Amino acid sequence: MPPTRRPAAGRPGLRRAAATALVAVAAIVLAGWWWTHRQADEAGGYRTTPVQRGDIRVAISATGTLSAISTVTVGSQVSGQVTEVLVDFNDKVARGQVIARIDPSTYEAQIAQGNAQVASAQAQLRQAEAALRNAQADYERKASLGERQLVAKSDVDLARAALDQARAQVASAQAQIRQQTASTQTTRVNLDRTVIRSPVDGVILTRSVEPGQTVAASLQAPELFTIAEDLSKMKIELAVDESDIGQVRPGQAVTFTADAFPDRQFRGVVDQVRLAATTTSNVVTYPVVVTVDNSDGTLLPGLTVNAEIEVSKRSGVLKVANAALRYKPANEDPASAAAPPGGMRGAGAGLIDDLARAAAELGLDARQQAAFDAAADAIRQRQAARQAAPRPQQGNAVFGGGIRFGGGGGGGAQMIAQLRQRMLERFQQDFAAFRATLDDAQRAQWDAAVSSLVGATRAPVYKLVDGRPQRVMVRVGASDGSETEISGDVREGDLLVTGERAAASAAPAAR
Repeated sequence: MPPTRRPAAGRPGLRRAAATALVAVAAIVLAGWWWTHRQADEAGGYRTTPVQRGDIRVAISATGTLSAISTVTVGSQVSGQVTEVLVDFNDKVARGQVIARIDPSTYEAQIAQGNAQVASAQAQLRQAEAALRNAQADYERKASLGERQLVAKSDVDLARAALDQARAQVASAQAQIRQQTASTQTTRVNLDRTVIRSPVDGVILTRSVEPGQTVAASLQAPELFTIAEDLSKMKIELAVDESDIGQVRPGQAVTFTADAFPDRQFRGVVDQVRLAATTTSNVVTYPVVVTVDNSDGTLLPGLTVNAEIEVSKRSGVLKVANAALRYKPANEDPASAAAPPGGMRGAGAGLIDDLARAAAELGLDARQQAAFDAAADAIRQRQAARQAAPRPQQGNAVFGGGIRFGGGGGGGAQMIAQLRQRMLERFQQDFAAFRATLDDAQRAQWDAAVSSLVGATRAPVYKLVDGRPQRVMVRVGASDGSETEISGDVREGDLLVTGERAAASAAPAAR
């Protein structure tokens, strides 16, 4: 009887698992299709982008060259033929180490000549001292006889003159000895300079001399070596455009790459923003010095780097794609553009919310918080009263009218500046009592926050409400080129209009 074949164990389980996986994939695809069509239905004939919460990193790009923080050029102060070169490229040297020698024979001969001249001067001094002793004795003898009137007075005067001359000869001989000694000492110094020593601890970057070469130091010191003092710390000198230099500050983080190490990213810190501007082809750039930790010795002097200076980083802020800030409805009513819905809410109320966040960062006590709340409530009540009143034809959006926070032209810019000045003065009056409760540090931080918020750029965006775009003024913050920080009457998840769909895509074409 043939053996009965049994079904392979586990096949029903595999079938069930495969069926479950297929059902899950189908559910995910269906959910994605439903969500896409739901957003399309909500947007109607508009393309939208959601308001998201996330981080904004603003960076400035620049190029530069790596170099040692301190580079020393070693030269020769004396002329002569190089007899020895004791170091080569990339050699590590210590301070005071001998790295080269120059033929010292010329200076040794000058020292021997100087010693002979000193000996001759010393002999002349001894001769002068002997003449001085003789003149001293002759003067004393004649002066004694002169007192007894045994010699003429003229003889005494001649003896005194001879004594003075002898003293002068001694002084001259002593001066000549000092002169010859000093000249010999100068030659000894030059002899010591024939031994070239490293002035610092470092690494030899360049060597410009070979044994047997003659160096001439008559006009300027010839360069023999270049020594990098410490390659564990390096610097980059970046050329930053004048339009970006105002955002650069010492202490900002820098990331950079080098073509020699394409798979690695290095970090540094802005150390100095130099004032020595350079103009090349009518382009003005400023040097920015970045310090880099090179303790592993990877980076090399002279490498060209592409760097990004992180000038701002905002974490957990509302952000939107830049396309939403560029959108303008083709058929927008001029009246609604001049006076946005909730105009007070769009600008003034948003400022109050921003000021409340700024006040929260001051670490207020109960008394200070009560003073702020009282001032903020008074402003909100005044805003509500103005919202209820008919909007006048003239004025500004914050104080009840219809001037936009945008526009071009010199007149518009001047009007915006005047408006912001009025807003600043008004807020200073409204929060004067609160400001009086702050200490010096809090007051300085508060004043900076108020000036920054009032002077911030504002722009209109169009929020999709019930299938229709509604104009809302928002405060524009940091931007990384693709997304921009915004604040105002918007919430996370709100859909902002970025464009209008073509009629053919909004509805099927009639047949």
